[in-house]
Order: sequence, then C-alpha cells, then structure tokens
Amino acid sequence: MTVLAFIIGVVVLVVGLAVSIALHEIGHLAPAKAFGVRVGQYMIGFGPTLWSRKFGETEYGFKALPLGGYISMSGMYPPSPKRADGEGRAGGGFFATMVQDARDANDETLVASDTKRAFYELPVWQRVIVMLGGPLMNLVLAIVLFTIMLSGIGVQTATTTIASVSECVLSAGADRTECTADDPASPAKAGGILPGDVLVSVDGIEVSTFAEASAIIQDAPGRSLEIVVERDGESVPLQVTPTLAEREVAAEDGTVTTAEVGFVGMTAVSAYEPQPIWEGPVAAWEQTERVAGIMVQLPVRVYETAVDLFTGQDRDPNGPLSVVGAGRIAGEVAAIDAPILNRVSAILGLLGSLNIALFVFNLIPLLPLDGGHVVVALWDGIKRAWAKLFRRPPPKPVDATKLVPGTFVVVIALVVMGGILILADVFNPVALFG
Repeated sequence: MTVLAFIIGVVVLVVGLAVSIALHEIGHLAPAKAFGVRVGQYMIGFGPTLWSRKFGETEYGFKALPLGGYISMSGMYPPSPKRADGEGRAGGGFFATMVQDARDANDETLVASDTKRAFYELPVWQRVIVMLGGPLMNLVLAIVLFTIMLSGIGVQTATTTIASVSECVLSAGADRTECTADDPASPAKAGGILPGDVLVSVDGIEVSTFAEASAIIQDAPGRSLEIVVERDGESVPLQVTPTLAEREVAAEDGTVTTAEVGFVGMTAVSAYEPQPIWEGPVAAWEQTERVAGIMVQLPVRVYETAVDLFTGQDRDPNGPLSVVGAGRIAGEVAAIDAPILNRVSAILGLLGSLNIALFVFNLIPLLPLDGGHVVVALWDGIKRAWAKLFRRPPPKPVDATKLVPGTFVVVIALVVMGGILILADVFNPVALFG
C-alpha cells in the first residue's frame, strides 16, 4: 500500500465531504434568502471560528471541527412567552431550563425591525422547501457523481477482443499456474484462437459482448462450436470444443458459485463502456433504498457493530460507517494496484454513497434533523387548516422549543452511536480488500 496514495485518497474524501456539507447548507440558504428570511450566519463546521467574512447581513465562515455545518436563520421558532406577554424566565428543573435556554437563543436571532423576516412567519410550504433544500442538494450531488462515474467514465466491461489464450486446462483447485507436458491443451489454443482476435459469432449466434459468448460456451461442454473471429480485417471461422471444467460463475444477483460448465480458456480485453445517462439516477435510487434499509435498523446495526468490535468478528461490509471508516476506505481504494480510472470511479461512487447517506439521514423525522423541522412545519399547517375548517381563531405557531428535551435525547443517542462507529472503524475496520 502506497502511503502517499492512501493520504491522497483520505484528503479527497475529506474535501469531497466538506463540499457536500457546504452544498447542503446552500440548499437551505438559497431558498431562505429567496423567501426573505434574515440569515445571520453560514458556517461549515462547529466549534471555534477559524475564518469568517461578512457579506451583507450574513457572516460566512469555517469552524474548527469539520463535522457538519449550519445556517443561523432569524426566528426558527416563535418568540418565547416572556417576549410576547412579559413573563419572566421559566422555572423548573434541568429540561425546563434547557427549554428556556433554547428560547433565549432563538430570541437573540429576532430583530424588532425584522420580525416579518423570521423563519416561523413563512407559509408552511416555504418552510418545508427551506428545510428540504439541504437534503435535496445532497441527492442532486449524488446523482451527478453517479452519472459521472457510470456515463462519464463508464463501467469496466469485458469486450469481444481476446486478450490472452490459455496454453492448457488446469483444474479449479490446482495450486500451480504453469502448464506441464501432461496437461491437455486448452480448447481455445487447440482451435486456433489468437490474442487480438475479435469474436463475431459463436455457434451461429452473433455476439456483442464477451459475456454473451461465455454464456453460449458454458452451456455447450463437449459439443463442437463454430466460432467466427475477425483477424486482420478478415472473418476467420474456427472449430472449438469446450471441455467440462469447474469454474466460478457469477449469477445475476452478484453471487459467485462454483459449477461445472463449458470452458475454452480465453480472456477478454476490458474497456470502459459508458452507460445511458439515466443510469446515474437509477444508481442513486438503488443506493437510497439500501441506505434507508440501514437507517431503519440503525440502532440494531450499531449494536451489532459494537458486538463485532468487542468480540473481534469480521464486520458486515454493508453495515454503517463513520467518517473515519469512509476515509479509510477511500485511502485503501486510492492505494490499490489498479488503473487510475478504476480508483477515481470507486471514490466517486463512495462520495455519491455518502451524499445519499446525508440525504436519507437528514430526512429522519426527529429534531434537530431537517426531517424533524419538516414535521413541525407540517403539524403547524395541519393545526391552521383544522382551525380554518371549523372557523376557529388561527392557532399560535407551534413552539418547537418544547421539544428540546427530546432533541437532547436524540443528540446524545447520535453521539453515542457515532462514537461506537468511530471506535469500530479504528480498531475493527471493514475489510473490503482482504
């Protein structure tokens, strides 16, 4: 493993994730400003500010911990009761104090002259658009990345051009790669197939991919097949009789099994084949389904990861990862001995998957996630519609600060799960490359 290549892979992942977070926040910022909301800050990261500059009424900057980002909008929640009717600070225990602190922080974002520019004053549909703008930006970015990977670079595919021809037939379990005088010649060698030949047809059936030719050959052990190849611009007919051999066969679902099939002993030249432009969105949708399945079972998956961490068992490669795990995989991908386009394509796919994870994760209907704010806005809309239907006075805006205790519990749960995943990714990482 090349250390420099590993570091480059990690850096590319970190930069890509930072760009993804920045675009996520722009997805909130742009509609908020378009709808007239006063935005005080646009920050990437948390903690102490490293750099910032103010343009207009908004301060833009970077903070020390690049683990997320936020925009500070005026009046995310309605004014606290003490602002509306003169009541003092709420009494009570820990959670009551927490609620009041949230109200005080919210009140600080409200400017007397800008009360009509507060987020809570927006119509429900505009609030939903503002909150969904971030996750949707990640979805769009994922589609772009998958499209570049599949349609820009393409999928590495075995072509009909022959790369090499085996000299002999070795059994599947043979522990040697060299042929001996006792080994039978491969059917491809005996039939006269040469490297550089281009397959035209097999058994009278025209083939456009190596997979099509392989399927015909595997189904015809012991039967003489006419194989037409193009050689030096001319069509050359050859007779080849596949031998019965044990070989690994890949099914449509990706599983690989060992079976007795027809075998001739030739390999194909690989080339990148650009896929149709719609394959990017299709890949994004399929990844969304997979990530949603993980998110639904996230507490269970994290528990299983913790068990694997303490028992030393191999982790599920399709399980959840932290940023540390994703960075480690990116480094390993960048350092493997493979063509550069293979590695670029793999990292693009990884970044696309991370953006899908951000998209799905932020749609979870719990505060402080974007999905939680959408639920609050929709509940506010339902209350208003109900009151209008029965001709009742308009209700007060939903005070989401009352949900701060629940938000606190969610945050603690996310911190705990994130900590477990980071420890697992450091001490029991997912083994993708052996």
